[in-house]
Amino acid sequence: MIADVKKTADQKMHKTLDTLKGDLAKVRTGRAHTGLLDHVTADYYGTPTPISQMANVTLLDARTIGVTPWEKKMAAAIEKAIRDSDLGLNPATVGETVRVPMPALTEERRKELIKVVRHEGENARVAVRNVRRDAIHQLKELLKQKKVAEDEERRAQDEVQKLTDRYIAEIDKALQQKEADLMAV
Repeated sequence: MIADVKKTADQKMHKTLDTLKGDLAKVRTGRAHTGLLDHVTADYYGTPTPISQMANVTLLDARTIGVTPWEKKMAAAIEKAIRDSDLGLNPATVGETVRVPMPALTEERRKELIKVVRHEGENARVAVRNVRRDAIHQLKELLKQKKVAEDEERRAQDEVQKLTDRYIAEIDKALQQKEADLMAV
């Protein structure tokens, strides 16, 4: 029973960390990366389709993404979808390839993005702490129902706390990495 509580808490905390990493990947730095276009969808014969499912997305250089559609006539739809997305990018079609240059970030914009990143990190920390609270509550319920001994419950609480500390340290590490990326010119 205690093992189930710890396993569930670990899985939920891991999911929180994965979600944070996904959210941080969407925050644009000055460098180009193909994951930037993952959530952008284009109209593919009336169906909103992720760009990665209708084109080849590659890096042309450090500051430019190249999108080569599998069907030539889809280039215009892909260009429009990228331009209309919330990323603030200005793509241009060159032959069959849609080139997406990354504009340089201003110092002010970098600081705004760091605030966004820190807010995301704080939300992740709160989510991890909520998982810890729920796990400790479940352990206390098990103790109240006399399904576990007091010392087992206390030991399990300590292990849940160590798990929480580990995930919060990983969240902090991910935030520091993203902040360093944002501040790199």
